[in-house]
Amino acid sequence: MKKIPVILVAVLMVISCKQDKKEDTQNTSEDFQALLDSYYEDGLKLSPISATMAGDNRYNDLFENPLSEEYATKSKAHFQNYLEKLSEFPDEQLSPSERMTKAILKWECDINLAEFQYNADLTPIDQMWSVNLFIGQLASGASAQPFKTVGDYQNWLKRVNGYLEWMASAEEKMKKGMETGHVLPKSLIVKVLPQLESLTIKDLDEHLFYQPIKNMPSDFTKEEKTMLTNAYTTMVSERVIPAYEKLHAFMSGPYFEAGRESSGIQGEPDGDAYYAHQIKKYTTTNMTADEIHKLGLSEVARIRSEMEKIKEQVGFEGDLKAFFDFVRSNRQLMPYTDAQQVIDNFNEIHDRMKPQLEKLFDMKPKTPFEVRRTEAFREKSASAEYNPGSLDGTRPGIFYVPIPNAEEYNVYSDESLFLHEAIPGHHYQISLTQENDDLPKFRKTLWYSGYGEGWALYSESLGKELGLYTDPYQVFGMLGAEMHRAIRLVVDSGLHAKAWTREQAIQYSLDNEAESEASIISEIERYMANPGQALSYKIGQLKIIELRKKAEEILGNKFDVRKFHNEVLETGCIPLALLEEKINAWIESNK
Repeated sequence: MKKIPVILVAVLMVISCKQDKKEDTQNTSEDFQALLDSYYEDGLKLSPISATMAGDNRYNDLFENPLSEEYATKSKAHFQNYLEKLSEFPDEQLSPSERMTKAILKWECDINLAEFQYNADLTPIDQMWSVNLFIGQLASGASAQPFKTVGDYQNWLKRVNGYLEWMASAEEKMKKGMETGHVLPKSLIVKVLPQLESLTIKDLDEHLFYQPIKNMPSDFTKEEKTMLTNAYTTMVSERVIPAYEKLHAFMSGPYFEAGRESSGIQGEPDGDAYYAHQIKKYTTTNMTADEIHKLGLSEVARIRSEMEKIKEQVGFEGDLKAFFDFVRSNRQLMPYTDAQQVIDNFNEIHDRMKPQLEKLFDMKPKTPFEVRRTEAFREKSASAEYNPGSLDGTRPGIFYVPIPNAEEYNVYSDESLFLHEAIPGHHYQISLTQENDDLPKFRKTLWYSGYGEGWALYSESLGKELGLYTDPYQVFGMLGAEMHRAIRLVVDSGLHAKAWTREQAIQYSLDNEAESEASIISEIERYMANPGQALSYKIGQLKIIELRKKAEEILGNKFDVRKFHNEVLETGCIPLALLEEKINAWIESNK
């Protein structure tokens, strides 16, 4: 038998080791992908409405009650289980993309587990953020919940059962909150009451939960229409209206009496610790309340100096505060008599900027986009907002605009508002993420305010590059929108970490921006209801601006703004520290 040379044996062993390593890496990658798929699927079962919002209709009949003890147990086990499974995948066995995904999933599990330390579930209802308001959108039949088949209509009947259980749980949680000092401020309770009362009306034709019956598809048979009409009549008259009447009676009576006089979360037990958690959750940084407050004061001063230049440009001779009043009340900036004219103006802004978008973006979403008026039942207390389209792009992204009174609608900030909420703000950022097939499913629907709202506020700074901001009042509107977010750093930290009152925060805003008093009151109460969320915009914007300036300085003529925007957008919502790592690596690779 011929002897194999030693050197050949060594070569064969190296080749064999490389093949084994390649197979191990492939197996690791497959196992890791299976973990991510499992995490996503389990997450949909925990939050069936998230599936509906993503256009996944498998769970349209389910409503998991997040206030139940059973849900809390399942949710904790979910995050703890996946945190433990993640540790089985060493970083060195993962690709760079997989390492980022691992870091994101670890962040998700850690931040969600940390939230269980606090008592946010004892204040489950507020005027701005709570489940009852979102369900109202679904109930209207004009949102993500489909009403196209008889099965769709029956799914909603079942889902409402789960929602009514949540309403009962919410009252029980608030009663526990009354015993432990975890209650809403009185000033917020009074804003919730009319929202509840609007759904106690007896006229079914006017009731929000009955609207799908008024819009039944024409291809339903007579028998099907009769069956569904009877079922929805019973559901609304005998279950929904009594549930809202009961909750309204509780919140207007004993709960209001127990309401807090304090404005910030400091007024609740463990308020400081909870606020520190909220800062981390929403900004994805380790900044302190003091650091944020000081940054806010600095940004307010900087933006005021820019506003002074606009005041001089338009020839206004009073001081800046007087100019705010002038802009708020200038009838020339309130040209409309009908709500549709407001919608038409936003569509015209879009048409004007379309030719310039190519210069800044070579990736554009396929998901369609619409501008709509905010539904009447929540319009008075709502802000302009964006609702994402479905993952498959069949449901459009929607920019909702509240127009309580068209004749008092002021247009001075419409261009910056469209850039933020619509294009290239939330619509580009969210749709491109959902359409990116290279991302695992759970990352397509993630939301980190520091990144998401930071991108949207950064988008407002692109107006001149997109052919907008040719009118000084629209430039002032952009500065006003940026000032609005800088003020948030001051008043949010003031309310929740420095014992500011609601009235102090309102006055500080009135002194430094041109928003109407009614709008400012609504905003301050929004911050009171959700500590920390308002901080995310400016923190994220400043980080993206910082990274763009760094790239421009280092890369010089090699800098391509379209490629920079690709780098920021392609990975979707990620904590800001991971975004910084990614952009730094991109800069190094393009030197």
